[in-house]
Amino acid sequence: MPAVRPEGEQAQGPFPSEPGTLLEHVSVAVFGIDEDGRVCHWGPGARDLFGHEAAEVLTRSAGLLLAAGPEEAARLTERARTEGYWRGRLTARHREGTDFACGFRVFPLTGATGRSEVLALASRSEELDRVKTNLAFLDALFMTCPIGLVMLDENLRYAHLNQALADMDGLPVAEHLGRGIDEVMLVSDAAEFRRMLHGVADDGVPVIGALTALRPLGRPDQDQVRSVSFFPLTGAVGTRPGLGGLIMDVTDRERAILEAAAGRRRLALLDRASTRIGTTLDVGRTAAELVEVAMPEFCDGAVVEIVEWMDDNELFDPALPLLTRRIAFGTVLPPPADELVGGVERVRYPPGSAVHDMLRTGRPVSSVVDEAFLARTVVIEERARLIADSGIACVLVAPLIARGTVQGIALFGRSAHRPAFTEDDLALAGELASRAAICLDNARLYSRVQDISLTLQRALLPSAQATSPYADVAHRYLPGGRMTEVGGDWYDVIELPDHRIALVVGDVMGHGIPAAAAMGRLRITTKALARHEVEPAAMLGELDALAREAGIELATCLYLVYDATTGRARIAGAGHPPLLIRHPDGTVGTFGEGLGVPLGVGGLPFRTAEIELPEHAVLALYTDGLIESRGRDIEAGLDALRAELGRPAGPADPLEAMADRVLASLLPDPPADDTVLVLARVHRVPRTSPQAFP
Repeated sequence: MPAVRPEGEQAQGPFPSEPGTLLEHVSVAVFGIDEDGRVCHWGPGARDLFGHEAAEVLTRSAGLLLAAGPEEAARLTERARTEGYWRGRLTARHREGTDFACGFRVFPLTGATGRSEVLALASRSEELDRVKTNLAFLDALFMTCPIGLVMLDENLRYAHLNQALADMDGLPVAEHLGRGIDEVMLVSDAAEFRRMLHGVADDGVPVIGALTALRPLGRPDQDQVRSVSFFPLTGAVGTRPGLGGLIMDVTDRERAILEAAAGRRRLALLDRASTRIGTTLDVGRTAAELVEVAMPEFCDGAVVEIVEWMDDNELFDPALPLLTRRIAFGTVLPPPADELVGGVERVRYPPGSAVHDMLRTGRPVSSVVDEAFLARTVVIEERARLIADSGIACVLVAPLIARGTVQGIALFGRSAHRPAFTEDDLALAGELASRAAICLDNARLYSRVQDISLTLQRALLPSAQATSPYADVAHRYLPGGRMTEVGGDWYDVIELPDHRIALVVGDVMGHGIPAAAAMGRLRITTKALARHEVEPAAMLGELDALAREAGIELATCLYLVYDATTGRARIAGAGHPPLLIRHPDGTVGTFGEGLGVPLGVGGLPFRTAEIELPEHAVLALYTDGLIESRGRDIEAGLDALRAELGRPAGPADPLEAMADRVLASLLPDPPADDTVLVLARVHRVPRTSPQAFP
């Protein structure tokens, strides 16, 4: 507030004054009195309050401002100097001669010249009384109003609220402050609610009586409908930008809205279940997805257990105990709830348990966790004590039934802070369990087929490292990281008479049991024909005929016979990637490109090619999974394989290390496709030792 001083005295800036809303609602006069009792400073507010212009009052006695005259002015300044600060009410006099009640605040300060001065602030008593009354009313309103009152800052965080709203939310006032709305309540349509609040803040248009369904986090057992009204605070006197709000609990009046909101939540939960349960064909992962979907909206803890039937045809007998294996669990409750859900792998339920009640009807059941429930359902006393200490107050058990067979059970638990399970909850749990059971059954069947495929494949592929005095061999088979990891890739190393050895690699299109079975037929046939000394081209002709008779639509193969006496190799191919040869000097050559069409096509003859191999040459036979992948064509893969094979290495360097290095360099983790790699370092028969294989 600018002030006027006697002529020749330099201004020191605005006088201090009482801040905030008081200056907006109450006229405040600011003036100064020097050591001689004369007015030495005069602000605009003083002119408005007393009616004097600065020129009329400066250097004159301050007594002209008081009805009692100079004596009262002297007492006023004396109190300021002796007490340091004084406030009180005196009768002031206006320039026109009228007297009025006035409130004064006075305190000493040192002026620019070093002389002692008294700074005075004055306001009409009636205006001060009005402000005090308003403030008292607002304080009483905030403390006693049964309607929720709230102030939100510009980021929609709680800045101020009354006890009525805190009681609605079930949280103390202090636990609201600084937190966002979504940290205090779950609104049924949170996105729309926030859009509404931002609209009020941005557009300045109040919202009156909007109905909102929500669940306070401090009262998770209470769904509420509230009537909310919000108005902008931006620009209001003495306030920060934000929103003010009035909130009423109208749950009883708007029960239909609450029921509709509960229905929407159930539908939303089922929608999430349809997209999040069964994302893989893994039994454990599928069960874990059911647990994750259910918490925390539906329950506070959940477990999934698989029933351990003796065989697939076993029927449920309510007179016998039921054995289960726990495969997934989770809880949002504090310890010891985590130990309760996760501290056991196999569970035994005695006859008469809640699980038996559920299996007897095939429908979900719920039970209050009390002594009777624990006595008939929990066999181990320590587990019963854990349940009692965990905070679980009620349990819902739902069957996992698929194709008319009980696959397992799902148990959902709620703490005492939430309502017990209702009939609607039983229906919802049944729907969740039904969807999960189908996915679990698919995963179980897949696991069974996969086990069969793996067993078949392991039986058909070489079970031991092949050895030969004329070839050091390293071989690798890596399944692809896809839905079915069993494929049709195969290989073999076959010892032949007269210092010869056969190497073969093949690939049957497809995956699963059919591909593994086709691969086995081709491998067994190849091994049988090789020992009858069938030429490579004739060998592939026989395999092609077998493929067409067996309905094998497409398969590739590379067959090689190495003669250690001459160092020559005879090769035939059926649509397979070419042989790579690493020479002792480190150069890598390619041989056998375009030798023939894939097996099963028919109509075209196969041909045999011949090449002489130097001593210690390394042969690389492989399937296309090693060189072909998404984002990389075969030629680029061949170049990468040649580069890896050509890395410096001595004749005695182990092939096992070379094989591992090649796979690590060329394949992703996990591999995108099944991959076979066979490396063979060939040797010749010593001239001094012409004997054959032992």
